[in-house]
Amino acid sequence: MSRVQSCIAAVVLLLSSVAANAARVERVDIVGLDEEMTENVRASLGLYEAIGRDVSGRRMAYLLREAEKQTRRALEPFGYYSPTIDIQRDREGDALAVRVVVDPGQPVRVRNSDIAILGQGSQDRYLERDIARFVPSVGAVFNHPEYEASRNRLSRRLTERGYFDAEFVSRRVEITRADFAADIDLVWNSGDRYNMGPTTFEQTPEQVVNDSLLERLVYWEEGSYYHQGRIDRLRSSLGRLDYFSNIDIEPEVDQANERREVPIKVTLTPAKRSIYTAGVSYGTDSGAGIRLGVERRYVNMRGHKALAQIDYAQNRKTLTLQYRVPAFAWRDGWYTASLQAADEQTDYIDSRRVEFVASRNGQYNEFLNLVASLHVLRERWAYAPEEDPDNPVNGDGDEDFDGALYRYATFAFPSLRAEYIDVDDRLFPTRGIGGSLMLRGGVDGAASDATFAQIHTRVSWFHGMGESNRLILRGELGHTFTDTVVSIPPSLRFYAGGDRSIRGYDWREVGPRIYTRNGDRAFAIGASSVVTASVEFEHYFTRTIGAAVFVDSGDAFDGRSPDWHTGVGIGARYRSPVGPVKFDIARGLDNPDSPFTIGLSIGAEF
Repeated sequence: MSRVQSCIAAVVLLLSSVAANAARVERVDIVGLDEEMTENVRASLGLYEAIGRDVSGRRMAYLLREAEKQTRRALEPFGYYSPTIDIQRDREGDALAVRVVVDPGQPVRVRNSDIAILGQGSQDRYLERDIARFVPSVGAVFNHPEYEASRNRLSRRLTERGYFDAEFVSRRVEITRADFAADIDLVWNSGDRYNMGPTTFEQTPEQVVNDSLLERLVYWEEGSYYHQGRIDRLRSSLGRLDYFSNIDIEPEVDQANERREVPIKVTLTPAKRSIYTAGVSYGTDSGAGIRLGVERRYVNMRGHKALAQIDYAQNRKTLTLQYRVPAFAWRDGWYTASLQAADEQTDYIDSRRVEFVASRNGQYNEFLNLVASLHVLRERWAYAPEEDPDNPVNGDGDEDFDGALYRYATFAFPSLRAEYIDVDDRLFPTRGIGGSLMLRGGVDGAASDATFAQIHTRVSWFHGMGESNRLILRGELGHTFTDTVVSIPPSLRFYAGGDRSIRGYDWREVGPRIYTRNGDRAFAIGASSVVTASVEFEHYFTRTIGAAVFVDSGDAFDGRSPDWHTGVGIGARYRSPVGPVKFDIARGLDNPDSPFTIGLSIGAEF
């Protein structure tokens, strides 16, 4: 046999041997670790890339040898440097199952921690507080991600508080495996703290509002200490104006003067001046309708805003005109004047209303918005003649309001509304609480036809349960203090039932009602009090698609005790870019013959 033939035979023999030892990795199990460590080991093992593939004997031997090293390295970030690792194999034919059994052993703990800030920052009490919160602390397991997060947080805080020249003097961690100990040596030199310099505004490509208006949002004094929170508050205030599509705020540290005053450059891109809206609607009470609107983001260089909107449906029509003027003297907000005219014509009520509202709102802090208003209301209403509970008319069953006894009311009253929202995400909150409180009232003889005082509050609480579940609790409570309930017009009364209240009942179905002469239909007339409560649980099968179950209960009532109405139901959920889309099917439990109701709502929770 020639040399060439011998080589060919050797290669063929080698390839057949490798092929004979080839295997298909069916699964890889990791045993003995918690979920976080297991996931890190899984991401580090090359064996996972081989699952479901045929692997040669040589390649498999390499992967099994590396598995122990890879597992050991994957545990070090969690403070475990001396684990016991056993790689077990179970082969049946060409199928191979690998089991990685790990005893993490004794963890490395922090023995000494020398963390300090030198320079001017050493006297900063907020930085001292951050140092005190540094983790891992002495005695704790040395967790690498926790250490790096704390170190980066302190570096970021130095920059946020104006120590732009801060640098590390020492940055070292020594691990002594024999003693299972870690010694942290972490020291910064903060340098001097910088101050707030002059703030300049640039609107490009064109100027749409006066710079003097924007300058009133700069609440700090030039020369005061620098803090990133001040920049963030300015950005938030500019965003709420809704004049600009892009807001860029840049502290120009390299342009600081000898007093270390940092110029603040604000570059603004104007948003589209006019917003046009159009849509169609349908409601069982209102009928089919259209909605048209136009809003001017900025009417003039003084930043005034204007809005006009009409909702025109078969049975219910509303026209709204609004004008807003920036108000920055106390808190970021607006002076608003609005005029609304509404006309409702249904089988049981004929109502017309004109209301003028002058208000001033202010963003008190990050979570709380306050609105003080003065209302002037003129309302005319009547129920179908034979159905008016206060003015019975002996009619012949005609419901076209011929000869109806109309009530008229004029009210001028102040109101105060507080809105509190502290959630992680306003479109789809999974943690936090939000709600509102409204107080209003008028005095008979002081431009009002009756004396009344009203309180109305709503609250919603959100609690995420893992990554796929959400628990929502809601509550509502309202009461009118008055001796003449019948003098209160429908727009100032309370109602219950519907998608945003007690599901399983139609809109405004729950509460005092009047009946047609033959008793086959009932209509809500509103109440002096309302109370509702809701418990809802949502589970999401994917990031956007989910389902819900819920229980709602409550009543709109006159007197002291509510007659609780309870509805239960299920729903489908979709997380859209504009907020949750909710499709619910519910049924009231108070009447065994009550039908199922179907509800659809779209939009943010707040």
